[in-house]
Amino acid sequence: MAVGDVRVLNNPVGYVRVAACLFACVAFSLVVHVENWAGREGGWCIFVWCFCFVATLLVLVVEFTGLQSRVPVSWRNGPITLAALASLMCLSASVIYPLYFVSQQRRTDDQYRYGVAATIFSCLATVAYCGEVSLTRARPGEVTGYMATTPGLLKVVESFTACVLFVFVSEAGYSHYGGLQWCLAVYCICFILSVAVILLCVGECTSWLPVPFDRFLGAYALLAVLLYATALVVWPIFCFDKHYGSPSRPSSCNNRRCQWDSRVAVAVLTGFNFLVYLADLIYSSRLIFIRT
Repeated sequence: MAVGDVRVLNNPVGYVRVAACLFACVAFSLVVHVENWAGREGGWCIFVWCFCFVATLLVLVVEFTGLQSRVPVSWRNGPITLAALASLMCLSASVIYPLYFVSQQRRTDDQYRYGVAATIFSCLATVAYCGEVSLTRARPGEVTGYMATTPGLLKVVESFTACVLFVFVSEAGYSHYGGLQWCLAVYCICFILSVAVILLCVGECTSWLPVPFDRFLGAYALLAVLLYATALVVWPIFCFDKHYGSPSRPSSCNNRRCQWDSRVAVAVLTGFNFLVYLADLIYSSRLIFIRT
């Protein structure tokens, strides 16, 4: 590929990457302009838009200059992994930002108008990244990297969901009962293994494993399903059974988010990640992975 080849931008994938980069930059700029962000929620949204902008810009620069072979990552796995992660991150920012920084503003305020505009551009960035994933994911019979396959993309969803779980678990409290501590251990073990798979693929280090990669993936997916199945049962017992927790929302919560709400969120996310791991197991058992 020639250095400065504009053809890498003059195609559908290039279009959605440029669009996602611009949308994230605009969302960040609008929020910073009116200084309408604070706390960890605002910090997360700012980080998301900055990270997505910089990372996507780097991908565009590398492809434009033809330096893929000199980058110490697998270019078959790296960009689509980034796009999948960015789509989830922008989606979270598109929900968190209006919830915390737009809904409480008066509609006549500049912060409200700029906040609505930032939310719209964040949503557009989410759509653009989803479009990139759709355009670059593996097609039937196509020889490509593992992260471009459905099980590979599910690994990104599993890891991101686990990160959200950790936030709610820290708010829900887990030190009172051994069962809740077991659930936290499940989330940590599965998260570490999912991230390890992603890093092995992006770093082209799958040959380091002492067993064939496809067998490792199948065994890991089965283990994760079994572990999450236990958490799916144990967490509600120790949080909502009347002998251990509260089966209904306490009156002390009133109209604010409390520990009980975080426990419900953990239960829902546990069920969601269980289904994702189950789908991962099904796809992994059917996938014929061709290593090149």
